[in-house]
Amino acid sequence: MPRPFRPPPHVYSSVGFDRAAAYRKDLAWLASRRADRTTRVVLAHGLNLAILEAEDGPHAGFLTVADLGRELDESALFLGVIDGVAYFAAELDDPVQATLPLVDLRSVGPVLPPHEAGLLASARALLHWHSTHRFCGSCGSATLPAQGGHARTCPQCGREHFPRTDPAVIVLVTHGDQALLGRSPRFPPGMYSTLAGFVEPGESLEQAVEREIEEEAGIRLRTIQYRSSQPWPFPQSLMLGFRAEAETAQLRIDQDELEDALWIPRQILADPERSPVLLPREDSIARFLIEEWLAEA
Repeated sequence: MPRPFRPPPHVYSSVGFDRAAAYRKDLAWLASRRADRTTRVVLAHGLNLAILEAEDGPHAGFLTVADLGRELDESALFLGVIDGVAYFAAELDDPVQATLPLVDLRSVGPVLPPHEAGLLASARALLHWHSTHRFCGSCGSATLPAQGGHARTCPQCGREHFPRTDPAVIVLVTHGDQALLGRSPRFPPGMYSTLAGFVEPGESLEQAVEREIEEEAGIRLRTIQYRSSQPWPFPQSLMLGFRAEAETAQLRIDQDELEDALWIPRQILADPERSPVLLPREDSIARFLIEEWLAEA
């Protein structure tokens, strides 16, 4: 019997730590961990996170409560637990207060240890959500953090608000032995990637795949196959990866969505010296989908 397909954990996945959701409503436990000298916290400002440069490369810049010299307040966001130690993220009012460099996670994510990349991805997504949901969408009153930072409550109307994750489909379309890659104007020079788009209200994932590919490239699909997913905290998406086979290779590019799109034969795409494009980032599921397909030759 063939083994079921199990992709490797992607960068920014929750690998190597316990999200410990059962503790989020335990106010006494959270208070004890905010005061515990062994508790670890990563400091942030404007979605940039503290990073430690070590001899073996960059690491998440977690400090202990003992290092800080003070316990954490209730605004600190609970991330999870490793070997009984609690991990938090805390926003700095002023970046000059940071004792470690504050950097964009995308600049170091691919080379961080997997559990550190996952912790920082959770931190960045939560920090962004809190920064954009300070007021109640029902009555307009200021909200307060709750459940260790995994919710906000409105003291005026009592409504609870929870972190938002935006689902997006990302698709490697093939036609025989060639793959369809497209280029957005915002991409770095020369880079092409798989096609992607957000899932709309009332739409299934398969419907989103069909719609996005037809809208962006004018391609109708014969088959659709789910491959794997990746949290993408830039700012707070969940990328749902698919492979699809096109009915024809005739393109009709939507210039509002894509600057260019082209079919590239597998042998050419696999050879950096012959390929006409640069592949997407190594920490992206787009790169995984492409490399998985190339490896099947």
